[in-house]
Amino acid sequence: MAGELRVLRVEGGEVACQNARNRTPDSCRFCVHSRRFLVRGEWVTSPARAYCMLKRAVTHVDSADVTAVECDDDGTEGFRSIMTVIS
Repeated sequence: MAGELRVLRVEGGEVACQNARNRTPDSCRFCVHSRRFLVRGEWVTSPARAYCMLKRAVTHVDSADVTAVECDDDGTEGFRSIMTVIS
């Protein structure tokens, strides 16, 4: 990872994505840039990392309890589905 991580606060049930389009935490679960979710004060590895050979996330993330998303999008790509990586 070349850039810095950004912590995106969930406000009104949405996160401000890099591509200027708001996303829900549920949507972020399927983004290659999501690294971790803040759930009830504890950072949990993103389900998108379940397909990463190095991270292998296995914890379920309840989107309703997410208060922040840690994002590694250091450009302006915005949401990119994990499905483009695993298909």
